[in-house]
Amino acid sequence: MTTSLKVKDLSYALYSDSALNAARAYGIAFQVDKLSVVTLRAFGINLEKASGEDHNQLPVPSVFLIDSHGVIRWVYSNPNYKVRPDNTTLIEAARLVNAETKKDGAAVTPLPSSDANRCV
Repeated sequence: MTTSLKVKDLSYALYSDSALNAARAYGIAFQVDKLSVVTLRAFGINLEKASGEDHNQLPVPSVFLIDSHGVIRWVYSNPNYKVRPDNTTLIEAARLVNAETKKDGAAVTPLPSSDANRCV
């Protein structure tokens, strides 16, 4: 995320959830077992240092499309971090969700910025 923050004039907001409060609320946080924490450290990955927290949890890689009323309209979640939806899939999902939610008077819009959570 640090590299992305150096890009000027992003057309979207970047948010951080190092405490994993949102990840827990969405049901996508998982506890990393002690052996994995030790193994990750051997590879130079310190979860506590990276997150600034001591929970040793990680989020399942996920994408949520949320309409302007706060309703989750589309979710992609996969515990295999190597498998991600491609851009075409995401754009098509957003188009379909946006078309469906216009009937309800809602639309998929960026989440409102919050100085407490926004990392720009």
